[in-house]
Amino acid sequence: MRDLALELHSEWRRTLIVELDSDLDRDLGYDSLGRAELLLRLSRAFGVVLSERLIGEAATPRDLADAVRAAAPQAGRLEPREAVCPIMLPDTPAPLQAGTLTEVLAAHVRSNPNRPHVYFWHSEAREDRMSYAQLDRAARRVAHGLLGRGIGAGARVAIMLPSELAFFHAFFGALMAGAIPVPLYPPFRPSQVEDHLRRQAGILRNAGARILVTDEHTRRAGALLHGLVGSLDGVDTVAQLSGTGEIAEPLPLAAHDTALIQYTSGSTGDPKGVVLSHANLLANIRAMGETMEASSTDIFVSWLPLYHDMGLIGAWLGSLYYGAPVVIMSPLAFIADPARWLWAMHRRRATLSAAPNFAFELCLKRVRNEDLKGLDLSSLRMVVNGAETVSPRTISRFTERFAKYGFRAEALAPVYGLAENAVGLAFPPPGRAPIVERVERKALSERGVATPAKSDDVASLEFVACGQPLTGHQIRIVDATGHEAPERREGRLQFKGPSATRGYFQSEETTRTLFDGDWLDSGDLAYIARGDIYITGRVKDVIIRAGRNIYPHELEECVGNVEGVRKGCVAVFACGEERTGTERLVVLAETRLAERPARDELRRRIYEALSAVVEIPPEEVALAPPRTVPKTSSGKIRRSAARALYEAGAAGRPSRAVWWQLTRLTLAGAGIRLLRGLGTLGEFAYAAYWWALLCLAGAVLWPLVMALPRRRWRHSAIGGAFRVFLRLVGTPLKVEAETAVPAGGAILAPNHGSYLDGGVVSAAIPGPLTFVVAERFSRHFVAGSFLRRIGTAFIEGGAEQGLAEKAAALAAVRSGERVVVFPEGRVRRVPGLLSFFMGPFVVAAEAAVPVIPVTIRGTRSVLRDGGQWFPRRGRITVHIGKPIHPVGGGFEAAIRLREAVRREIQRRCGEPDLAREPVDFGS
Repeated sequence: MRDLALELHSEWRRTLIVELDSDLDRDLGYDSLGRAELLLRLSRAFGVVLSERLIGEAATPRDLADAVRAAAPQAGRLEPREAVCPIMLPDTPAPLQAGTLTEVLAAHVRSNPNRPHVYFWHSEAREDRMSYAQLDRAARRVAHGLLGRGIGAGARVAIMLPSELAFFHAFFGALMAGAIPVPLYPPFRPSQVEDHLRRQAGILRNAGARILVTDEHTRRAGALLHGLVGSLDGVDTVAQLSGTGEIAEPLPLAAHDTALIQYTSGSTGDPKGVVLSHANLLANIRAMGETMEASSTDIFVSWLPLYHDMGLIGAWLGSLYYGAPVVIMSPLAFIADPARWLWAMHRRRATLSAAPNFAFELCLKRVRNEDLKGLDLSSLRMVVNGAETVSPRTISRFTERFAKYGFRAEALAPVYGLAENAVGLAFPPPGRAPIVERVERKALSERGVATPAKSDDVASLEFVACGQPLTGHQIRIVDATGHEAPERREGRLQFKGPSATRGYFQSEETTRTLFDGDWLDSGDLAYIARGDIYITGRVKDVIIRAGRNIYPHELEECVGNVEGVRKGCVAVFACGEERTGTERLVVLAETRLAERPARDELRRRIYEALSAVVEIPPEEVALAPPRTVPKTSSGKIRRSAARALYEAGAAGRPSRAVWWQLTRLTLAGAGIRLLRGLGTLGEFAYAAYWWALLCLAGAVLWPLVMALPRRRWRHSAIGGAFRVFLRLVGTPLKVEAETAVPAGGAILAPNHGSYLDGGVVSAAIPGPLTFVVAERFSRHFVAGSFLRRIGTAFIEGGAEQGLAEKAAALAAVRSGERVVVFPEGRVRRVPGLLSFFMGPFVVAAEAAVPVIPVTIRGTRSVLRDGGQWFPRRGRITVHIGKPIHPVGGGFEAAIRLREAVRREIQRRCGEPDLAREPVDFGS
């Protein structure tokens, strides 16, 4: 124990004394991860199995010595061949018609009552197994106990249980009684029980919980909560609730009924109760499962806490829905020995798993090479990395180290989600290796533009692509004007979809701030590039300093790497300065150092490290003792709470004069802040100019087209006018042609990202063109007369339906016309190439004419669909591909032609492939 303490705190070498009754925290400086490492070393040294509970419960070396004497001998790691124990179960369909979670469980009980559902991991040699029928019976008993205590429909049932089988019983027992489960995390460290219980009491009061379900270990803490929360009628264990019988049938529930109140982590403020219906949860599970290609043949291994959305919804409820067996282990078991997670995936031949970024980092730091002999991770298809900032460095190091053990880079999936959308919102396509972007620091921090950095730019920022919105969900980035930002412009991430919450529980004011019309504000900053979401930080956490945006997580990681600082225990935040009206950058870092010279030296090293990241160093580096920096239950830094501690003087007072830095900051930042304000006004002015110019162009062009006697002249006027318009609004048009467009008898098939696309095609391709347009436009006096004058082919019912009849288009092609058809059929604001309708390709195959793929890039960012009609500056590129001729005839030839054209456009458009999106014929 002395050896490890000195590894953690080498400066104590001359003064450290270790006795049996020394305090692990105060005298030896063991934090939670230090205790976990200590348990791992004791287990290895003495060949015993120690309970993970000792991480939180042991107070002295004597406690650990007693535990070692009482522990059972360690069975030892099984040989790799013997260790492999895959779960082989027949495929079973998911309950697609289920509208509630209880209906999902009932469907599995009817079809496969004895099918294993949960394998609860205790050790390499011991697992408890629970089938669907066993879960159903246990939940019915809990429901009977709840109803007997008068807790039924709509009542809130708080569940403060560690990861164990009783949690599953309590959760579904509450649902079967018509009540609403409210998961809470149990106290971990006795020394922090007061702060923990006061925080949980606030959640219980907000939820109005009637009962607290706990276990024997935390029942005493629950009794204290009973005195702090007036609504609580009692504190019971699952065993107490289960002793009086069971209900015959669960209370009926509807899809819109509340299934769960999930309290947010509170990383940027007080926890808020996210209300999620059964429909919300099932929509999210189905959307994630579609992207992950999940089925009952999958095997999910998880150590994630069941009170956290990723563990509760993503791991357990997702596995429940798809009928996939799930191996659950305690989070403490993982913390005590991260190799257990890896070996559990090896042993069960897992295909799916998930964890936050710190878990991958912990595997890199604490798992020895000798612990990995024989490990095989090749069965993994997707391991999700989410719930906190994804580190590019962690991704590259993890994939590189574990590649030799069969882990494929394509299996690691950085994702984005939040409690307000159940859990998941954006996922990368399966089988894609992680994408890391390097962008110019100055461009992003000063102008909010994610400009790709040059290879030799050592000051660049790195961000990880978190994929595209799940099926049925939408994401947009909104800038300071309140309108959707173009590609590569940083702004607030907003979302909507079937998984989105209807608001926070008993908090109307906070709910109002969540919504912007029918969009929800995530509170995160992000940008979109090539259809992928890149998260840059939290809105409340971003620090504006000298007119630049500073991202705290980057600085926290930098400070955490300085020797003497407790890694993962650093908070970076801004404090307002009333005299100057600017913000002061403050670093609150935990350290064990006590001597003044050592602390001064540590501050100096922190200033040096940060000076390499930001041009102006922080105004204050406050050093604090361990466990000062507040964290959420999932380990995220609570920066707002850290700032409150600092401002109250509880985390150390400023130790150096900073008036000269504040003056310098005020002068340096004034010009940039002014430019930012002018930039917002400039966006509105540009939009007004854009529309005024377009209206003027239309007023001139319409009578000109109506008056010109020849069709070629009319098209020349349209193309020329649009080229002039684009030039005047500062949107350059670049045309790339692999070959000349045939003079007649061809179909042009452009992708469709904006209502500008028709004008862009006219500007890019000289000569007459026959556009295929829905018949309803012909009934408009202005638009209809204009379109008829230029020779448009009108299709009854819209292009997507009418081209199946193909008469008008076929006649136009056979008469030598160049027909322009947008095969996606409609415009959407979401980046991505949709499925192509068959109509134009059937026409091409029947008429034996080529189809020319036309790829348009940039119009979606310039004028995006979605009802805002707020134009942006941008660049537009049109690529005209080589003609693709039909091979053979009939419908099979049309299918081959469609796929060939779509592949060519997909290759060049720079947007994700959304071919799997459902076709909406009503849009």
